[in-house]
Amino acid sequence: MSRLFDRKVALVTGAASGIGRATAIAFARVGAAVVVADADAQRGAEVVHYITESLGEQSLFVAVDVTDPDSVERMVRTTVSHYGALDCAFNNAGVSDKSSSLRVSTQDNWDRVMSVNLEGVWHCMRAELDHMLAAGKGAIVNNASRSGLVGVPSDGIYGAAKHGVIGLTKAAAVEFASKQIRVNAVCPGLVETALTQARFGDDLVPRSRLANPLGRMAQPEEIAEAVVWLCSDAASFVVGVALPVDGGATAR
Repeated sequence: MSRLFDRKVALVTGAASGIGRATAIAFARVGAAVVVADADAQRGAEVVHYITESLGEQSLFVAVDVTDPDSVERMVRTTVSHYGALDCAFNNAGVSDKSSSLRVSTQDNWDRVMSVNLEGVWHCMRAELDHMLAAGKGAIVNNASRSGLVGVPSDGIYGAAKHGVIGLTKAAAVEFASKQIRVNAVCPGLVETALTQARFGDDLVPRSRLANPLGRMAQPEEIAEAVVWLCSDAASFVVGVALPVDGGATAR
């Protein structure tokens, strides 16, 4: 997909680390101007620096709180004001649920996970769709999860949010396909990021050997490649898909 995104603008939320960082860089490698959106200004600026200085591509950091609709609308307005377009968006910002069972989960667990992982995607989609409808085209990918496709005992609240993301994705896909806006989702399995390391600690490596038929964790770059493909013209007839990128975990 070399240079397939020349003169295109891609927006990535949660782009300061993990899957978001890898996806921002992947978009830049194929020629896109990339808006790095995150609540972490320092690490977000580091991603922008890498894209502009090491890759020689255009990039801009925008601070965003995806739980705040005004902040999200400013993010999209800044993107369009700075680059004149918004062609692709990856709604990736998310948090994990640290409770191990529904029985020990709390209202705080629920509120935090839902406000970022589900409501945040809703805020982002509404703001992005407003511009894409005016432009008459666009591609959106939402970050769901394997936990949005199947029941995972330790992921009750997180899984509920990710099932909701898939529901939003499919509804928007059907509603806006006739407007030439494609909406899809990726559903990663276990990915080697700081977020998963913080959650599982020393249990992460042995867990990864059992997580899927490949017997390993994904690297963030492997998820990023799927996102970029879904946003590209190579996926021009792909609409409303919740794509597992999980090493075969949901195939068992």
